Amino acid sequence: MAERIVLVGGVAAGPKAACRARRLLPEAEITLIDQDNLISYGGCGIPYYVAGDVSDEDELRKTSFHTTRDPNFFKTCKGIDVRINTRALNIDRKNKKVEVEDVQTGIGDELPYDKLVLATGSYPFVLPIPGAELEGVYTLSSLHKAIAIKQKLATGKIGKVVIVGGGAIGLEMAEAFADLWGIETSVVEFMPQVMPGLIDYPFARMVQHRMEANGIKIHTGEAAEAIETADEGKGYLVRTAQRTLEADLVVMSAGVRPRSELARKAGLHVSEMGAIMVNRRLQTSDPCIYAAGDCIATTHLITGKPSYNPLGSLANRQGRVVGDNLGGIPSQFPGVVGSFIMKCFDGCIGTTGLTLKCALAEGFDADASITAPSDRAHFYPEETKTPLQLVFDRRDRRVLGVQGFGAFNDAILARINAAAALIAKGGTIDDFCNLEMAYAPPFSTAIDALNAAANVADNQAAGRQSNISIEEFLAWMENFNSHPDWQVLDVRHPREVTPFEEKFGERWLGVPYEEIRERHQEIPADRTLIIMCSAGTRSFEIQNFLAGVGLRKTMVLPGGLNCITRLGVDWLPA
Repeated sequence: MAERIVLVGGVAAGPKAACRARRLLPEAEITLIDQDNLISYGGCGIPYYVAGDVSDEDELRKTSFHTTRDPNFFKTCKGIDVRINTRALNIDRKNKKVEVEDVQTGIGDELPYDKLVLATGSYPFVLPIPGAELEGVYTLSSLHKAIAIKQKLATGKIGKVVIVGGGAIGLEMAEAFADLWGIETSVVEFMPQVMPGLIDYPFARMVQHRMEANGIKIHTGEAAEAIETADEGKGYLVRTAQRTLEADLVVMSAGVRPRSELARKAGLHVSEMGAIMVNRRLQTSDPCIYAAGDCIATTHLITGKPSYNPLGSLANRQGRVVGDNLGGIPSQFPGVVGSFIMKCFDGCIGTTGLTLKCALAEGFDADASITAPSDRAHFYPEETKTPLQLVFDRRDRRVLGVQGFGAFNDAILARINAAAALIAKGGTIDDFCNLEMAYAPPFSTAIDALNAAANVADNQAAGRQSNISIEEFLAWMENFNSHPDWQVLDVRHPREVTPFEEKFGERWLGVPYEEIRERHQEIPADRTLIIMCSAGTRSFEIQNFLAGVGLRKTMVLPGGLNCITRLGVDWLPA
């Protein structure tokens, strides 16, 4: 008798597992069910569909050879039976049956299985606040919601949008509304920074500044407390403790949660965060039941703890691993380091591994180097600066994470991908210093930006470089009296330094880099010096020289003005 395989969930991991299993098991009975009527679409492309970069929703459902992935496609091209509008209600593990019902007719049925795959995905977290259920409040739970939002936008009656949640999806949607549609867009984020948990504060400031420079208003450290219908039913009011925002449309983007109710009812092991627990072969606590995609917990390769990473790329990779195991190939999914990249108007932000804040919370003896090197040879016409952060453990010099902010090209992607591969293998600072990267002036510098970040980390880990954090420097700039003995030593060219000296007086001392060795006697010995240059490289060299002549009360500003100018501070001279 042919093996019977049932898969629950038809967006990413489910179809991938089904197609892989079919290639390996041509005689098997494979049935894929989903409670929706739209299946196998690129959910991560929804913001770009709303933005107009993807012209039609059907493009998100098509293959690379322009065939729509619907039940007929899976039947005729893949040999897989697909039942849409079919909800799985219960799993009878003893008798190996799935109880289902037709969501339109309510008619029930049972599907027997030899192997079962749960790819039930995630659901949007809706804040428990008054008004969250109002008609004009949307989540991005499905392609249907995206279609409805775009239809509203097409009426021309949407002038203001408020997005509740400043995570990745919220910011991608904000760009979609503001860029193509020219809509007045505001973002409300409960945490003190955008993209909390994904990136550290300096890089969050860079993202926020880029968004605000393109007309998006961002309010961090504010919780949405209620959503109300405006007077005469004309729009909505989103209330926080600090303000009331008018909106014609509200998008709730407060994150997602794993859809694990089916597994929980069946008695399968589920993590504290609600995700289905699986082993490396992606088997649940029942070896006849596999799970993959946004509904599962995976092992974080740095902390060794369960991690939740709802990404379409991971779901597809996990789907193949499940398909392999269904077909008798003992494949494993080892875990994740957590890699992510996001377009941000004409820029992008990328990250892999742990943030510094998370690494410290996990008990690592963590520190971070911040640099701002060029993304390609400085003499090449399209060169831009690329702030990078490398998080490391001072004890064993293991690299724990990398973040980067740069132009909307492949420069950040290349460094994040290289870092992710090395971090997954336990790479150290030394490994990153000597990592071989492809080089040609149009693509990189002779010492690649990633190598440069590791070189700085090497100096910090060995105690050769002492820094002031960007956060501490910004706090001092807001209140000089907090440390009256501090002074900036700016080693850039005089024409760059003069506006700062004129604005900040004795707090700012300019001595050009090439004159330091001859003029070091002019530098006050009773001050703590914050050494500043464009990117931080010259500052470290000057710190070493000054230490050699007895001036040891110095701190390097990591990333220099190349980082500071990307933060949106209001004290920079015009």
